[in-house]
Amino acid sequence: MPYYWRLSGFYLCYFALLGVLVPYWSLYLKEGGFSAAEIGLLMALPQITKIGAPNLWGWLADATGQRLRIIRAGNLLAALLFTGVFFADTFWRMFAVLVAFSFFWNAVLAQFEVITLSALGRHSDRYGLVRLWGSVGFIVTVVVLGRVLDSAPVSLVPWVLLGLLWAIWLCTLSVPDQSAAQAATQREPLLAVLRRPGVPIFFLCAFLMQASHGPYYTFYTIHLVDMGFSRALAGQLWAWGVVAEVGVFLLMHRLLARFSLVALIRASLLLAALRWLMIGTLAEYLPALVLAQLLHAASFGSFHAAAMAWLHRSFRGGQAGQGQALYSSLGFGAGWAVGATLAGLHWDELGGVSFLLAAAAALLAAVLAWCGLREPAAQRASVEREPLET
Repeated sequence: MPYYWRLSGFYLCYFALLGVLVPYWSLYLKEGGFSAAEIGLLMALPQITKIGAPNLWGWLADATGQRLRIIRAGNLLAALLFTGVFFADTFWRMFAVLVAFSFFWNAVLAQFEVITLSALGRHSDRYGLVRLWGSVGFIVTVVVLGRVLDSAPVSLVPWVLLGLLWAIWLCTLSVPDQSAAQAATQREPLLAVLRRPGVPIFFLCAFLMQASHGPYYTFYTIHLVDMGFSRALAGQLWAWGVVAEVGVFLLMHRLLARFSLVALIRASLLLAALRWLMIGTLAEYLPALVLAQLLHAASFGSFHAAAMAWLHRSFRGGQAGQGQALYSSLGFGAGWAVGATLAGLHWDELGGVSFLLAAAAALLAAVLAWCGLREPAAQRASVEREPLET
C-alpha cells in the first residue's frame, strides 16, 4: 500500500494526541479551578473554530494545490501557539490560547485525509487499514497516561500534548509532497454538489452524530471518577472502545464490499443511540459500560469509515479538500461544539441524564438517514490514479 508507514505514522501520533486531549484535558482544566460550564466551553473551542477554519484551509488547498505545505505550516504554528497554555492562568487567557492554537490545528486532519485517499488511489477501500494506527495511538496513550495520572500530577498533561504536537509535525515532513501535480482539474461547482439529493441529509446526520458525543467526550471521565471508578479504569474503558474501533477498521473493506454505504451509516447511527442509552441508564454496572464501549465500533468506527467512502465518491478532484472540510466543520466542528457546550451548561443539573439526550440526537439522525440519505450520485472516475510507490 502507498507510503503505508509514513501515512500510518501521522495517524498514530495525531490520535495519540487526542488520546490525551479528549479524556484528560478536562481533568487538567478542573484541576486548574475552572467550573463545569467553563470546562464545557473550553473543551468545545477546538470544535467551534473547526466550524469555519477547515473550510478556509480546504478552499486554499484546493485552489493552490499546496495541500501538504498547508498541513505542515498549520501543525507548526499550532505547536508554537500551544505553549501559551503554560501561562494561561485565567479563563479568558486559556480561551485566547485555545482559539489561536485550534485555528491552525484545524488545517491538519481534513486535508491529510485527502492526501491519504489520493495516495491509496484505487485501493481507497483500504483506508481503514491506515487509519487503524490512529486508534492504536489513542489506545496506548489513554491507557498509559491513565495509569500515570493515578500517581502523577495532572499538570503533566499539557507537556505530553506539546511533545505529541512536535512529533506530528515531524511525521508530516516524512510524507512526499505530491499535491501540486494534482492541483486543479475542475469540476462541477461545489454548490451544485451540495444540492444533490441526500447530500444535505448526510451533513445533518454527521452534525447530529457528533453532537450526540458531546457528553461523552467532555464528561465521561469526570462522570466515571465521580461515580467512584479510578482514572486508570476510566482510561481502560476509553481504550476498550478504541480496540473495538480497530476491529471494525480491519474489517471495513469487507463490509464496504458487502453492504451499501447508506446501510452502514444507518446502522451506525442506531447503534450509537443504543450506546448512549446504556451509559445513561446502566453506568453503575461495569459490564454494561464495557458493552457500551464496544459500540464505539459503530458510533465512530463504521460511521467514520463509511463517511470517508461517501465523501470520496461524492466530492471529486478539486473539490476533495472542501468536501472533507465540510464534514470536519459541520460534524466534528459544529456538532461537537454544540454537544460539548450544551453538556457543559447543563451537566451540574442533569449529570448522566445528558446521555439520554445524546441517544435522542443519534436516533433522530438515524430517522433522517432512513428517510433521506442516498448513495453518492457521483462515482469516482473510472481512471483512478495508480497508488504512489511505497
